[in-house]
Amino acid sequence: MIYITQLIYIVAGQESVFHQFEDIAIPLISKYNGRLLLRVRPDDKTFIEHQIERPYEIHLVSFDSEPDFKNFIKDEERKRFLYLKEQSITESILIQGRKL
Repeated sequence: MIYITQLIYIVAGQESVFHQFEDIAIPLISKYNGRLLLRVRPDDKTFIEHQIERPYEIHLVSFDSEPDFKNFIKDEERKRFLYLKEQSITESILIQGRKL
């Protein structure tokens, strides 16, 4: 089992475009033995301390294996709509981990 944490930073005013991409991408996760464990949209009140910019959303996803995650990334339907992600996201940080 692997875990992917993603910090997502949005282009101002492109939130609806980002949501269009998420409406396509999130349902595909389960096709590749994945689960969306958390989807958080933090605000300034939820941070005790931070040294980086507050992300628009934080996702925690698990996949049964790294090949499952790689197959999700290569999914043809997802790739057809990457232009929505590119239009709406300024930056995303992926952190891969394993349960200890």
